[in-house]
Amino acid sequence: MSKKYTTKTFDDAPITQADVDGGRVMLRKRGATGAVLPAKQRINIFLDSATLEYFKAKAGGRGYQTLINETLKQAMQAENLATVIRKTIREEIRKAA
Repeated sequence: MSKKYTTKTFDDAPITQADVDGGRVMLRKRGATGAVLPAKQRINIFLDSATLEYFKAKAGGRGYQTLINETLKQAMQAENLATVIRKTIREEIRKAA
């Protein structure tokens, strides 16, 4: 069975927040060359049952995968912050010595 694809074209009207919220327009990040960067990358990951159930329960109406992604981002930011704090403390200790 072949699928028929349709393309919706837009007139020259300005894009509104309602267009974005309604899913009619998707804004994509672009790299230095102007190429569209992929928003996300599909992977396979094995999680233990307790971890998966925790995120599913905590997610509520949102997707649990989104919550896992946000948690991983926060962990990366916390690691970066901890590194900056350690570096600053070491510099201050050297100055005081």
